[in-house]
Amino acid sequence: MPVLARNLALSLTQIGLITGFSRLLAFVVQPPVGYLADRYRTRFFVLGGPLIAAVSIPMLGEATGFWTVLLFVSLASAGCSMFHPPAAGMVLTYAGRNISFSMSLFQLGGTAAFGAGPVFVAWYVSRYGMNALPLAALPGLAAVVWLYFIVPQPEGEGLRGQGLIRSIRQIIGPVWKPIAILWFLALIRAFISQSFLTFSPILFDREGFSLVSIGGIVASYTIAGAVSGLLAGHLADRIGYKPIFYAAFGLAAPCLYFFIQAHGVFVYLGSFSAGFMALATMPLSVTMAQEMAPKGRSMVSSLMMGLAFGAGAILTPVTGRLAEIYSIQTVLGVLSWTPLAALVLIYFLPPRPRDLAV
Repeated sequence: MPVLARNLALSLTQIGLITGFSRLLAFVVQPPVGYLADRYRTRFFVLGGPLIAAVSIPMLGEATGFWTVLLFVSLASAGCSMFHPPAAGMVLTYAGRNISFSMSLFQLGGTAAFGAGPVFVAWYVSRYGMNALPLAALPGLAAVVWLYFIVPQPEGEGLRGQGLIRSIRQIIGPVWKPIAILWFLALIRAFISQSFLTFSPILFDREGFSLVSIGGIVASYTIAGAVSGLLAGHLADRIGYKPIFYAAFGLAAPCLYFFIQAHGVFVYLGSFSAGFMALATMPLSVTMAQEMAPKGRSMVSSLMMGLAFGAGAILTPVTGRLAEIYSIQTVLGVLSWTPLAALVLIYFLPPRPRDLAV
């Protein structure tokens, strides 16, 4: 994003719009894909989503302005959104007893790649330039071919004979209150993380960090989230969800504030600690929702990942506009304390989903 911002003269508001609109597609695409994945046995979404993303993301190297960047990023977002609900819905089929840890392993793949991506693309663009970026599609296309031969057919959840509204009532109706709490928690986490991941690279670019260093900062944030997600999943299978939610959201606030105020090498420590706390509960939200609504695992996964993630990121242009008025560091500094508001919602979560009368 710093390279695109410099080369194409993108404003902070435009950067926020790119991020926000791409996440809006996650908001729009994931729920209907989740519904269709529970309704039909098909590999179309699991294979088609990565194919679209593998082609669209490298095409950013051919972007000529704001609108072409928006187009390629939006297509990539739609492809990722097609993949997540049915893939997450398949996890519990193979999870066995350690369902939280298994979901954490699933999300580890995406989170670790999301962390490694900035390092790779920073090195690649620094060495070969943006014009060579389309060639990076080749490994992605090879991965799609590999997936074609190894990914099994999804089972579906037996909702083929029911309409959308009736399916939603059957799946979520008895547990809509805890599902709503989980959704708002996911919304808060998504808004904060997307704002930091979108604008902290611009801030550090202006402070003189190299492109590779900025990639390392972003990677540190997301890889820390992958590590904490595994730890949170392991602990949740043993002590329950609520203690993990309390600790993660409570400690995320000071860690995020330290990250945005840090200088020099301490930026990496701040990035790691912020990502470790801010992203720790991401797999737990999905697992908890699937346990509450086992007949609609793909649909509730889309609510936790797509609908909440998209709704939170839609607010990113607001963060960009405020940053243009008050500065990036000021706005992110205030935003870093938002996780404390989630502690009230966590109080109303059930101790374990199996305690509910589903």
